Amino acid sequence: MPSTPHPNCPYQSLPQMLRRTAEQHADRPALSYKRSGSYITLNYQQFYLRVLMTARGLRKAGMQLGDNVVIFSENRIGWAIADFGIQTAGGASVPIYATNTGAQAAYIINHCAAKIVFVSGRQQYEKLLGVRDQLPQVELVVSFERFLGDLKLPVYTLNQLSEVSHPLTSDEKAQIEKNIESIAPDHLATVIYTSGTTGEPKGVMLSQYNLLINATIGHEHLGGINPDDIFLSFLPLSHVLERTAGYHSALLLGSHIAFAESVNTVLENIIEIKPTFIVSVPRLFEKIHSRIYESVHQSSSLKRQLFHRAVDIGREYVRRRYLDNQPVGLLGLKYRIYDKLVFSKIRAKFGGNLRSFICGGAPLDKTVNEFMWVIGLPVFEGYGLTETSPAVTLNNRRHLRFGSVGIPLEGTQLKLAEDGELLIKGPQVMQGYYKDDKTTAAAMDDGWFKSGDIATIDEQGFVTIVDRKKEIIITAAGKNIPPQPLENALKLDKYISQAFVYGDAKPYLVALLTPSLERLIELAQREKLDYLAVDELVTNRRVLELFKERVELFNQSQPSYQTIKKFALLPREFSIEGGELTPTMKQKRKEIYAIHKDQIDQLYLTNGGEK
Repeated sequence: MPSTPHPNCPYQSLPQMLRRTAEQHADRPALSYKRSGSYITLNYQQFYLRVLMTARGLRKAGMQLGDNVVIFSENRIGWAIADFGIQTAGGASVPIYATNTGAQAAYIINHCAAKIVFVSGRQQYEKLLGVRDQLPQVELVVSFERFLGDLKLPVYTLNQLSEVSHPLTSDEKAQIEKNIESIAPDHLATVIYTSGTTGEPKGVMLSQYNLLINATIGHEHLGGINPDDIFLSFLPLSHVLERTAGYHSALLLGSHIAFAESVNTVLENIIEIKPTFIVSVPRLFEKIHSRIYESVHQSSSLKRQLFHRAVDIGREYVRRRYLDNQPVGLLGLKYRIYDKLVFSKIRAKFGGNLRSFICGGAPLDKTVNEFMWVIGLPVFEGYGLTETSPAVTLNNRRHLRFGSVGIPLEGTQLKLAEDGELLIKGPQVMQGYYKDDKTTAAAMDDGWFKSGDIATIDEQGFVTIVDRKKEIIITAAGKNIPPQPLENALKLDKYISQAFVYGDAKPYLVALLTPSLERLIELAQREKLDYLAVDELVTNRRVLELFKERVELFNQSQPSYQTIKKFALLPREFSIEGGELTPTMKQKRKEIYAIHKDQIDQLYLTNGGEK
């Protein structure tokens, strides 16, 4: 492994990168976090010094070189300080989603043999306290907030661990920075546990080199990111997409990271922070698309006509300029006029400074993606996995194809197995699964990582992901049907918020649908439907007739074997809390089936399916 990961990234480790960035951009804002109604900001020098103090505290607390240390927290400044403090002290950080239960956290803590656990506050601490008897090796819990703990599980604050009232002596600083220079590219930086939707979570081992090279070649592939950028961070830092694209990439360039309060306050926080760059998953763009069209639907006839004309011109402009790479001529002038009249007003609702998004984690419907480009908020869709740090492919302004996940990053090789599975070789591929040589060996094929995704690669190198290999539906008639494209198409209907398609080993496909509540309530008011709660509304005869019409409209664009023969309408959306979504809003297909099995089974018991 090279001593420097990349010609344009002269760093051996993430802590070394932070040290140099803090020297170059000492007074620039590094991290912001909202507390008690206002934002607290650390500049790069302050952030770096807090990292050194945390490393000092960890070594005093008994942390050894090579130790794994857990971070059980939502995004906040303390998360970043702990993460870099752990690595600076010679260890590897092991993140746990803040939404995990105590039992789920205990599994990870025990598997990685962590003796020290950082928590965000009382809520995560109480989860650990509830499973204290399962955590015999845990010696120290460090909280980002102050509260009284239990004698069974003593807790200290991050400030106490870091001894913030005692500035670093010159000798302490020199010694810690000497340790930073000894961190090699192949040293373990983090162990990220997969969500475990197909069994026990697996610990993905990513080196300093894996993460640094992915951040470096990723932002080079995109281009245009600079120290003046402001990143709004709302995806969990426990997820590798946010970790690399919205965290390491920003810190590498000296940009400013502002943490959203929660996934539910993103649109509000966008107005406050006025970011230039956001990393997201498809659900955000689906909601943006839906809300804009909902607003247009409620506007005057003249405004609706203006909007739809603007979108038509915008589609033609985007296709000619970015897809065909042709001169836009007079079309450019038309687009600028409609942009000023329509799209600039939409962008103003996102703070006015937002330039672009990165999207990953799940397929983004190409209609939604194209719309975002049309309104001047381009979404760069990419593809990757935890095991690949994560980016493997990415669209950019020079190489764009809606419906694809872009072209390979520099140094990344791709090929397809006989069954269409995407195989990956490159500098971002993991070191292996923690304490699991057997699974590591099974994931590799003569040096190629087996992604588990079925894909196609065209003659220009654009990659299109068909679906997860294990999630493709095989009907009783032997038809192989990827469900995600069907679900994405269903969600484009103005009345449908979410969709889950099922049909494995069955004679026909069925779907679970969740309604767009705004449209549903509007319908109920317009047609004076009687109901006390949404549970009643989704069983109303008129509502069911409407959704039958919407599904039949969808079926007209599908071959017969891909049509939805029956559906059930659910009163609430799939959610993280309900166990149906991962922390990054991906569907847990097995869990959705288990939770709603009775309703799905009923769809195959009643009449009306294929004979």
